[in-house]
Formats: sequence, C-alpha cells, structure tokens
Amino acid sequence: MTLSPEARSLAARCEPRVNELARRMARDSFEELPGYGDLPDDVKDLEIAATARYGVRLFLRRVSDPDLDEPGGHRLFRERAAQRAEEGMPLHLLLRTHALGVYVLWQALRDVARPGEEAALVELVDILLQSHPAVVGAVAETYLDERSALEAEQRAQQRSLVRGLLDGMVPPGHVLLDQLRLEGPALVLALGLDSPPAEGPVAVRRRLRRVQTVLDRAFGVDVLALLDGDGGRVIVPRDCTPPEDLPQHLSKASGLHVRVAAVRADGPEHITDAARTATEILRITRVCGLPPALHRLDDVLLEYHLSRRNESSHRIAALLDPVAERPELLETLRTHLSHQQDRRATAAALALHPNTVDNRLAKIAEQTGIDLSSPRGTALAIAALLLRDA
Repeated sequence: MTLSPEARSLAARCEPRVNELARRMARDSFEELPGYGDLPDDVKDLEIAATARYGVRLFLRRVSDPDLDEPGGHRLFRERAAQRAEEGMPLHLLLRTHALGVYVLWQALRDVARPGEEAALVELVDILLQSHPAVVGAVAETYLDERSALEAEQRAQQRSLVRGLLDGMVPPGHVLLDQLRLEGPALVLALGLDSPPAEGPVAVRRRLRRVQTVLDRAFGVDVLALLDGDGGRVIVPRDCTPPEDLPQHLSKASGLHVRVAAVRADGPEHITDAARTATEILRITRVCGLPPALHRLDDVLLEYHLSRRNESSHRIAALLDPVAERPELLETLRTHLSHQQDRRATAAALALHPNTVDNRLAKIAEQTGIDLSSPRGTALAIAALLLRDA
C-alpha cells in the first residue's frame, strides 16, 4: 500500500508527541478501564507506558514504510502479555488497553489534522486498523499460552503436594500445604472404577474431568483429587458427609460402576492415615465382592479386622493354597460370601446352575478343610481371601 505525501506529513507531526501519548494512555485514558487503577504505579509508568510508546513508534515506522515487515515486531507485545499473565491481569483488561490505545492514537491524528487532510487521515486510519488485529492476536495468543503453562505448573505442584500428603511424604504443617487450604477436619475418599475399558489417553482425560466435575459439585468446593483410569484418592477440604448417592452420580458421569470409600480426618495430620484406611476399605469391598456403593469402615468392620496381618496371617492365607490354581473356585467362594451364602443368589451372579455352585463349594471344603456351614469356617474363608489379596 502506497501512502500519499500528505498522509506521511500528517503522521510526522505526531512524532514529537510520542512520549506524551504514551503517558496519556498509561496515566489517563486507561484509568477508565475497570481494574486498571489497582495496578502498581511502576507497572503503569514503566512497563505499560513503554509498551504504548513502542506501539506508537511501530505505527509511525509503518507509515514511513507501508511494506515494512519487521521481524519480531510484536516481540515486546508478547513479552508484556506474558508478564501480565504471570501477574494475573485479566485478559479482557489487557486487550482493552490495546484497543483503547488505538483510539487514543486516532484522536491524536485527528487533532493534528488540518482542513483538507481528510483523505490523508483516512489513509492513516486504514493502516492503524489493519495492523491492530495482528497485535491483538499476538497478545491474546501469548497470554493464553502463558496462563496455560502456569496453570499446568500449578496443577502439577498441587498434585505433587496432594500425593505427598496422602502418602505421608509431606509432613503436616509444611509451608507449601497452605496452598491446599487444609486447616481443620477433612474428608478423604478412595474411588474405584470397576473394569475400566481399554481406551486412549484423550478418552481417559475426558472421563476423569467429568468425575472431577461431579465431585466439585457434590461438595460445593474444589476437591483435591488424584485420579487415574482405575479411580484414585480425593481430599475434600472441609468437614462434611458424602452424599449417599455420590457413587450413582459418579457412575453416570463416568459410564462405569464406581465404588467410594469415605473416611473422616480430624485434621491435616490425620489425612495420611485416613487415606490408607479408605484405600483398604475399597480393597476389602472388592475382595469380598460387595457391589459398588458408598462404603465406610463400619460397613466392613469385621472384614477390616480380619485383614490385619499378624503372626498367624501367613497360615490363614495358606488355607486356600489347595485351590489357588482354580480361579473359578476362588471366584465362587468370594461371590458366595458376598451374597450372604445364598446359593441361588450366588448362582445368579455367576450365571451358573445352583447345583454347580454346590459342587464348587463342596470341592473347596474337600480340598481346604474349611467348613462354610459354620461361623468359624466362614470367618476363616473371609480372612484367607483378604490376606491373599492384600
């Protein structure tokens, strides 16, 4: 695009006013924008004013040479956008400063224009409006990239802290734990997704985002979650009771059966123990074949006690060694116990004839010596299953 001598002459009259225009933008015009007045004075007087000055001079250089294609012409805009993103300035405020800066420059051109220079003014406005979308695009792209990188870094740090707290690697009272907003009692959950399908990482991330959304809505707070394709662990940073229908909502969101174990932690120093207990409750419900639901320690109190290891544990676990190579027998035993030893319910759950269930249970009794018809035998069978799967 070739500019007329009149347009170049009009632009040249703005050259001595560059510093004045930059100060006006940074100290007067932008003050009208919501939130701008809260910025530190040094940011306004140094960085924002310098960026405005650079933008005006870049425009004037393009007027002098309309075909100018400066390598890195948007470099300073990008650097400042990254800084504003790091400082937390809202993107809308940043983009409004650029838009308002264009308007202030237009006002300056209009003010110095003389009668008869209307056509020259139109030429300059064309240059101004043509260049503005590229600047806005560079600023928005850099800002969003920087925010995305910062948020990813924050999420990674938070996940590391949550994992360290749950695993006992970050001691309570650690200065970094202030970021987790954990002060008083909390609720710790262990989640188990039954039989997740083989799927790609994108599908897994979508599923976990839906699970996270349900958790946040259920407790009215951003929960601290470590989730993967099989489930995960969750800290709810408040003293609360989980909704009884939480597993149903999670199942609907994930498309899988979800079991939840819940344990209250009286304070941050108890979260590690609560997480271990919740994980163990979840394991016990699976070993015992309990249906997916919301489980607490009281629901599996006997089984939890029987699964604790001591000097007799290896001998109890060894009771099932004779049928260890017969997975169908172990599955029948597990299902039979989880259905209160109802042979018909067991048969229905395994899609077997009741007589087949009887035959398998008789084979177990014959080879292990465990009498499932007695309370002692039932307790031994439960304990052996739990200890073998620990």
